[in-house]
Amino acid sequence: MLGNDDWWRDAVVYQVYPRSFADADGDGMGDLEGVRERLGHLADLGVDAVWLSPFYTSPMADGGYDVADYRDVDPIFGTLADFDALVAEAHGKGIRVIVDLVPNHSSDQHPWFQQALRGERRDRYVFRDKPNDWESIFGGPAWTQVADGQWYLHLFAPEQPDLNWENPEVRAEFRDVLRFWLDRGVDGFRIDVAHGMIKADGLPDVGVKEGPQAEMLGDEIVPYFDQDGVHDIYREWRPILDSYPGGRMAVAEAWVSSPERLARYVGPDELHQAFNFEFMMADFHAKSFRTVIEKSLKEAELVGAPTTWVLSNHDKPRHVTRHGGLARARAATLLMLALPGSAYLYNGEELGLPEVLDLPDELRQDPAFKRRGESRDGCRVPIPWTSSGDLGWRDPWLPIPPAWASLSAEAQQDDPDSTLNLYRAALRLRKRHPALGGGTLKWLDSPRDVLMIERDPGLVVVLNTGEEPVSVPGEVLLASGPLAADGAIPPDTAVWVQR
Repeated sequence: MLGNDDWWRDAVVYQVYPRSFADADGDGMGDLEGVRERLGHLADLGVDAVWLSPFYTSPMADGGYDVADYRDVDPIFGTLADFDALVAEAHGKGIRVIVDLVPNHSSDQHPWFQQALRGERRDRYVFRDKPNDWESIFGGPAWTQVADGQWYLHLFAPEQPDLNWENPEVRAEFRDVLRFWLDRGVDGFRIDVAHGMIKADGLPDVGVKEGPQAEMLGDEIVPYFDQDGVHDIYREWRPILDSYPGGRMAVAEAWVSSPERLARYVGPDELHQAFNFEFMMADFHAKSFRTVIEKSLKEAELVGAPTTWVLSNHDKPRHVTRHGGLARARAATLLMLALPGSAYLYNGEELGLPEVLDLPDELRQDPAFKRRGESRDGCRVPIPWTSSGDLGWRDPWLPIPPAWASLSAEAQQDDPDSTLNLYRAALRLRKRHPALGGGTLKWLDSPRDVLMIERDPGLVVVLNTGEEPVSVPGEVLLASGPLAADGAIPPDTAVWVQR
């Protein structure tokens, strides 16, 4: 069932945020057994792979992206036996498993850092006698002083000290971590902060700039991101991935300054893919989408690999809210799923969930909220499974809006017009028409504020972001919303048409 080594080139991958997906033991926190029990939902949805956000041993200072043990499961999520059972059952259903790898930093509770705090083996991390002017992505300085007066670097929270990738022991450790999970059957890795492990020689100051340093990926490269030496790491990793059968892959989370810089992460001697975040950040407008699509496809041509498409993830507001409503979100989804390359779906987006904007401050757990007042918790609220009672959760770690009862998987299961069934239908058609995930893209002449894309001879995708209905002849295979009585496509609607 899992034969194709190039499966990742047009795969639909579903990101599970484990603490918010499904709770099997009733403690209010999602777990691996919950994921295993809901694999039928993902199989019915039609995804090719599941990407698990971190489930490793962690104090959870940053939702598990602060790893204390890279080779074990945190007890709140289960055990290694639970993980093995999940992989086996997923593979049995034809679903591959990708896991998050967090190599830029560890938890401050990692044994290595605890040893460093005792004044031993600090060369595994970035310590110095005086801090420079680098800033944390979460706000404030990127340096914290320890008891003996030295400072350590943390590009994220103080509980996430940066590892020193100039140390051969660090490199050897992560090569071994890769093999540990590959030996357990994982099909790939999502590389967190893939652009961040190597820092410029001498750790030079950034200098006086306007605005946060982390937003300076314009024409210049900050000395702690996208340094050329990071590619040596991936050239060490690729032979390991290639030594395992079945098309093991890796996808980079890399925020860089240009398409040319991003292209360097992808190739036969480095990683297989890099996330394309520009599509996620596009406005709901034909011109904005077309600009990003054209740019993204040119990036893909640079490396001879398909691009990736994503509308929501655990770090950004859900696209129902970002694009201004469910109708637009459904239309953007049909556009995304008809573009050449792979598509990444996020925990619960198939239910049409909006961003939760009114969480009480005292319940927010995002370290970015504590340091700069910005929170990612609103897209991490547990997803509703049942339409009555506790919505499938007992005392969830973040409160689920009661109004989500009507958006639950149970409520949408048998409604042919539901968002859940729109996703199911789109993924069925995508498998039936391989050109939707592969093939070539041809722009057709279209009215202003309308996109028309031919994906295969006679197979056309239309997105209406204007204010007036538009008519397109042909058999409508799928529409993101109701069409006009005469078959015209209303505003904020997308269709797949066979002409």
